Amino acid sequence: MEKWFNASLQELTAISLTAIGIYLAVMLLTRISGKRSFSKMSSFDFAMTVSIGSIVATAIISKSVSLLSAIMGLTMVYALQLFVATLRNVEFIRNMVDNKPLLLMDGNKILEENLKKAKVTKSDLIAKLREANVLQFKHVKAVIFESTGDISVLHSESDTQLHDVLLEGVNRD
Repeated sequence: MEKWFNASLQELTAISLTAIGIYLAVMLLTRISGKRSFSKMSSFDFAMTVSIGSIVATAIISKSVSLLSAIMGLTMVYALQLFVATLRNVEFIRNMVDNKPLLLMDGNKILEENLKKAKVTKSDLIAKLREANVLQFKHVKAVIFESTGDISVLHSESDTQLHDVLLEGVNRD
């Protein structure tokens, strides 16, 4: 417990310089690879964010990982992300990497089986409807459990039909 609050000036300087170096590397690599690096478009993107966070934390705190090793690790993670993002144009790869959106409500009908598949409770669904300012079930056009884990509520008080393209690629069963 004594060591908990003790650190030499040399250790604090090394941590500070490593933090600056890692910060600059993340900024540069993110500029090169684009904003998608920190998006939550798919589970792959989430894994990317967690990997970067882990490498950054380890590099800053751990004495056993050099700044150069951490930057190489970051570069490899960013390169893999760019590589897989490019391969996602192939349907087979896209199906492996991305989750498919799932319909939770079809109009005003709650799809109980899909709630179970998504591991979403009816109370979670109702909370999302309230969050979206839905006043009556009859106004709901569709509720979708997105590939990102978000829930989208499409609703309107008018009798406007939902455009088919909005449900393109959404799993209904």
